Amino acid sequence: MRRVYLDHAATTPLDPQVFEAMVPYWKEHFGNASSVHALGRKARFAVEESRERMAALLGAEPSEIIFTSGGTESDNAALKGMLAGSRTHLITSAAEHEAIVNPAEQMHAAGRPVTLLTPEPTGAVAPEQVEAAMTAETGLVSLMHANNEVGTLTPLSAIAEVCRAHSVPLHTDAVQTAGLFALKVDELGVDLLSLSAHKFYGPKGIGALYVRSGLDFTPLVEGGAQERRRRGGTENVAAIVGMVTALEQAVNEAEARTGHLQYLKQRLVTSLRAALEDSFVFNTPIETDARVAPHIVNISFPPQEGEPLDGEMLLLNLDMEGVLASAGSACTSGALEPSHVLLALGRDRATAAAAVRFSLGKVNTEDDVVFAVEKLTRIVRRMRGGI
Repeated sequence: MRRVYLDHAATTPLDPQVFEAMVPYWKEHFGNASSVHALGRKARFAVEESRERMAALLGAEPSEIIFTSGGTESDNAALKGMLAGSRTHLITSAAEHEAIVNPAEQMHAAGRPVTLLTPEPTGAVAPEQVEAAMTAETGLVSLMHANNEVGTLTPLSAIAEVCRAHSVPLHTDAVQTAGLFALKVDELGVDLLSLSAHKFYGPKGIGALYVRSGLDFTPLVEGGAQERRRRGGTENVAAIVGMVTALEQAVNEAEARTGHLQYLKQRLVTSLRAALEDSFVFNTPIETDARVAPHIVNISFPPQEGEPLDGEMLLLNLDMEGVLASAGSACTSGALEPSHVLLALGRDRATAAAAVRFSLGKVNTEDDVVFAVEKLTRIVRRMRGGI
């Protein structure tokens, strides 16, 4: 049976060239990068060379790069590492990834000041909202570069100006934009930035956190002197090499990849409108001035005549028909919960629970898009009681 993978915002397949770059560090160069013998020195060289290569891609200094286990750890490390001092107030958005929202909720429960901004209907947060939330206790602003569910871009440069005026560091989760947009930290205006390799055709279980030099950063993971005592634990040398190889490849191909994705996205939008007419709504901003990532299209099916559409059954049917997509929401105790992002954007629970996020990748084709829309249309009509 034909299967079309349209869930690249969740994870991407490992690029064969990236895999080949990793193999030597699983086999002959398997040493611990903290060992002083020849195998250890070989591993240490690979780690530090990778750090330099990543720093160059971000316009950073090698000493500002911390290797982590992925985006979730990087986000947690940014929040907890920057809010351990006297300024403990966090400003973030209700539409952030759970790796930000959940730690923020824990901080709030522990009595720390947290401001969860309500995003605009597009999913973005305006600089004026950040300005209004600032206090003398604000220690960090954390806003993702592109929303992982609807794709909306945050106006980071404008928000960075607000943060600089108040001497408050700015963190961004750039997991969804790495390799698609230029992520030069000075141009973005950010002081901390999270990455995860498996979102840009690298291996799972490896990520990075950029921390601007001079910031008072407290380690999240302790127990070793690795990463200049900012993240304990034996370095995953093969994965580090793979991540940097994947990011270099993505940056070099960014223009071509982005153009391809934008074309497929427009084809998808046009096909959805033609096939489903007014039976659905776009959660991804389509007819606004909002800037949006080129690979994400999120739609919902509102109730018809008071009858909601079963979103979990919709995804299962798509899977059985060979279309692999997601709802962009968490699975709790086996039940698909309405997306907290869509609820934050003002969707009612029934509409938020009947969502499908299509996220395109570099190997997808126009035929994949046509196939997915045809299958979706048949399934929705069947679930609605049609033919």
